[in-house]
Amino acid sequence: MIRKLPGFNRLLSATLIGASVTSVAAPVDMTDRRARGEAALTQITGGPGQAVVDSLKDTAPELADWILSFAYGDVFARPGLDHCTRELATVAALTALGNAQPQLKVHIGGALNVGCTPEAVVDVILQMTVYAGFPSALNGITAAREVFAARGISVKS
Repeated sequence: MIRKLPGFNRLLSATLIGASVTSVAAPVDMTDRRARGEAALTQITGGPGQAVVDSLKDTAPELADWILSFAYGDVFARPGLDHCTRELATVAALTALGNAQPQLKVHIGGALNVGCTPEAVVDVILQMTVYAGFPSALNGITAAREVFAARGISVKS
């Protein structure tokens, strides 16, 4: 089922023919989005997440803005799921990707920061064995082990 978004067809048509679009939707207050994003980033990932954003400012400041405004301001700050559930979903996705070790470590730390247990983090990574394969799960467990060791956490089996 294809879901139509208000104004999207007009925006797509204008983009394809090179025309300009004057009012697809009501303007979004970027200040509020960014403030929500900064608050969520601080609460979830703290220093490591801020370090990622800061590292982008000289080369790709737009990417830093997207992370803050969209990823954290729009998505992570949504009320539908608690931060622990969002972080476990993120750990699962990054584990399944298999090629995002630095991001996975940041989000494993974020999961711990918002109250997820180390056992829950390990379980969600193990679950990815079924969907992403043993190599991805092994890499995920390695990332978790490194984060846990840095925090002095031991996981009971």
